[in-house]
Amino acid sequence: MNSKEQKRFSPDILRFEDVQITISSIVEKLRSDIFTTFRRKGAVIGISGGIDSSVCLALIVKALGPERVIALMMPEKDSSDDSKELALKLANQFGVKVIEENISAALEGIGCYRRRDEAVNAIFPEYNPLLHSMKIGINPESIGHNLPPVFLISIVDKAGAVKTRRLPPKEYLQIVAASNFKQRMRMSMLYYYAESRYYAVVGTPNKHEHQQGFFVKYGDGGADVMPIVHLYKTQVYQLAEYLGIPQEIIERTPTSDTYSAEQTQEEFFFQLPFREMDLFWYGYENGYNPAEVAKVMGKTENEVISIYKNFERKQKTTEYLRMLPIKDY
Repeated sequence: MNSKEQKRFSPDILRFEDVQITISSIVEKLRSDIFTTFRRKGAVIGISGGIDSSVCLALIVKALGPERVIALMMPEKDSSDDSKELALKLANQFGVKVIEENISAALEGIGCYRRRDEAVNAIFPEYNPLLHSMKIGINPESIGHNLPPVFLISIVDKAGAVKTRRLPPKEYLQIVAASNFKQRMRMSMLYYYAESRYYAVVGTPNKHEHQQGFFVKYGDGGADVMPIVHLYKTQVYQLAEYLGIPQEIIERTPTSDTYSAEQTQEEFFFQLPFREMDLFWYGYENGYNPAEVAKVMGKTENEVISIYKNFERKQKTTEYLRMLPIKDY
């Protein structure tokens, strides 16, 4: 895009001029994709009380009607306590059938928790999953200083005392690989219900999750349709307000809901609050001069350049996740 043709960069650059038009376009495409392209009778979607899955549920209900939608809750022993309550409230509001499938036993059987805890014990020998919770995350300082991400691991005891150490590559890879069983098990369950009813599976990733690689390949990255994958997080919230998503869900802090200790998506992966990240990403992918973005965002030009480079690094290192299988042999 030529700089002369660009809109002036501003905090409101991602505001929809007409949210209803955006929703109508998504709903019409969903209806066509599911009924015509995939020739399915309805849709299955996993819900967790999060903003993305909530908005996707509302959209698919508008597209197909509640009688053609099944909402699947798939908790496991590390899931947040309020996820079920919020998911039920959402499903009841939109009148869809809810099915609960606790996947803890399946994860136990495949060794998810055992393999993860083995790696945690290599860092913290005193770690006991009955006495501690755990989480991993990225050092937030790296994003503004053009540094590769440094992963940290924390354990929290019953009294709330936290111990944090740097996470070596070997243990990091084992913890992530074991934890990814959760998303892949959920996707397997979604496809069971979809295939048994001739339904399609609705995926819930937003633009950042897909383009920065915050998803599991053939886990939550696997679906038949992804209605909000082109939307920034703040745009998802704009849709949520219009669609009447419960206020408790709108006000809930986005979490990874993967590890036993409480953890936000910002802490786990993105390193920036989503309201800031949306604007930086828009500037990055639309070629805005870092100096112009810095002036609006209250940052230095060098800080914005570092943030742009962080985005570029994440895209490159997670490109594998977005690749289709190679078939040209």
